[in-house]
Amino acid sequence: MKLTSVIKYNLAQFNFSATNKEDALNKLTDELVNKRILSNKEQFLNALLERESQSTTGVGEGVAIPHAKSPDFKEAIIVYAKSNDGVEWQSFDGQPAKNIFMICAPEGGSDEHLKALASLSTALMDKDVKEGLEKVSNEKELQEVFEKFVEKSEVKEEVAALNSEKPYIVAVTACPTGIAHTFMAAEKLKETAKELGVDIKVETNGQIGVENRLTKEEIEKAIGVIVAADKKVELARFNGKSAIITKVADGINKPKELIQNILDGKASKYAHSGDAGVEESSSDESIGRKIYKHLMEGVSNMLPFVVAGGMLIAIAFMWGITSFDPKAEDYNQTAEFIFLLGKFAFSMMLPILSGFIGRSIADRPGFVIGLIGGILANPGILADSVGRDLFAYTPSGFLGALVAGFLAGGIIEFLKLAFSWMPRALDGLKPIFIFPILGTLIMSLLMVFVINAPMASVMTGLQSFLTSLGGSGKLVLGFVVAAMMAIDMGGPINKAAYVTGTALLASSGTSGSDVMAAVMIGGMVPPLAIALSATISKNTWPENQRNGAYVNYVMGLAFITEGAIPFAASNPLRVIPPLFVASGVAGALSMMFGSVSKAPHGGIFAVAAQGVTNPALYLLALVIGSVIGALLLIVSLKTSKK
Repeated sequence: MKLTSVIKYNLAQFNFSATNKEDALNKLTDELVNKRILSNKEQFLNALLERESQSTTGVGEGVAIPHAKSPDFKEAIIVYAKSNDGVEWQSFDGQPAKNIFMICAPEGGSDEHLKALASLSTALMDKDVKEGLEKVSNEKELQEVFEKFVEKSEVKEEVAALNSEKPYIVAVTACPTGIAHTFMAAEKLKETAKELGVDIKVETNGQIGVENRLTKEEIEKAIGVIVAADKKVELARFNGKSAIITKVADGINKPKELIQNILDGKASKYAHSGDAGVEESSSDESIGRKIYKHLMEGVSNMLPFVVAGGMLIAIAFMWGITSFDPKAEDYNQTAEFIFLLGKFAFSMMLPILSGFIGRSIADRPGFVIGLIGGILANPGILADSVGRDLFAYTPSGFLGALVAGFLAGGIIEFLKLAFSWMPRALDGLKPIFIFPILGTLIMSLLMVFVINAPMASVMTGLQSFLTSLGGSGKLVLGFVVAAMMAIDMGGPINKAAYVTGTALLASSGTSGSDVMAAVMIGGMVPPLAIALSATISKNTWPENQRNGAYVNYVMGLAFITEGAIPFAASNPLRVIPPLFVASGVAGALSMMFGSVSKAPHGGIFAVAAQGVTNPALYLLALVIGSVIGALLLIVSLKTSKK
């Protein structure tokens, strides 16, 4: 949180006067009402006064920082007032408050006021800021004081990192979804580096893109590089550096070992192949590890299409289960439009999966050929567009697209070898002309005449097997896929279960998938069980984890399993088994109740949009699983404390 963006300079008051702090807070809130920022003055004023009753917010040296929350605020803001005479605030040093910074924060799970308070407290300890506040008389001067502080702080941080005498390491973290593991690994590396007396800068490759990007100067200065990633990251820049390239889980679970290996000189020199600008694996990685990373590159890019398409289709059902069909009695034009949008987004799932697997293996040429393979795995796209039955063979679906992605990489490697005789001067023709044309022809022939038929048979056989399951077979299947969601919560086992669910959902059309319903409920239970355990028994989790536990109510209901990761990581042997059992029970119950999901994501929102059949029983299964998980956690963690 940047301090200069939180302080609202246009709301600043100078020559402010008040008889006491209650009068000051009353006047400051009046101004917010006048500016139409605050509607419920009484509620916010009472919250400010209640905070003052706990302990004074007069921090001394003429500064007071009153703070409270209100639903009227969409984001945290700081309102400044300067009193030349000072206001009695019962400060720690007995001095009246001349500089009043009122922090107004949004209500809910957010801790924005704490972040603002931390940033402001740091600034107010700065000598230049103190001197500047004594002289300010208008909002422009106030803004200059804090902008200079922020600018100076940023420069200090950069110079400190590059000029420090401590060992300096750089790192990159990345996970397929870029939501939780990426940032957890970054924080663990930072915390551990601080404990070991090492300076570190960590670049995160998350869902919103690359943040804290490493500069050339920082890389050159570093004694070593740690890359904890489960997807492609740019490695050419680390050529010649001592580097450890490993999975993102090691960044979370083995940060000390990784940093110590760099310090002890145990990291080998990274030699970039020079073939592409982006590299994803080290030379000593196992074949299985490489295959997993290529697969996760496809899956992570596929997920937004799956979620968008699935949720739009589920929303269309709100007008009626057949409202998208012009021939149906409950037909609705809006429902049809939303349904078609969802169907279009969902149909992109297979091409995106195979395209990005191909790109992960063979860069851009692999992407083009993989995309074509994914389209041919679902020929309905082409059949609709050309209006002919030329491509009306049995689709191979998810399995065909999976094969097509890896096949695309193989085709490019074959073409590179086949055209290695060409003069270097003609190298530019290969990726933009030769490889796409010949690769598309080869991929098309292989998909139509070799891949589709056997993969379609496997897919049909799998569906027939699942359909034939009854009674105990369904219960076991539901238990297994749901329990898999709770083992590593976003890791490869979790993703295997999720991909299985989405694959079966994609092949089922609008009828939905009971496996997908079990998978989704299995991913919702872990965060909910953790939140519920903290609610039932406050001593289940340490105080520093308790507030985070409550936030998991939202995470769980939204089907964001990663919310449980910090709690599982703190004591895996005591936390994961209860969650494994609880998720499995919920998945088995979901199967027993006959719940079918038409949406691949969304959690409670999918249920609300009629994306899950038998919603009441499905929610009952969720409650039972969460309660079982909470009780097992309480027993397990209390036993560990004895």
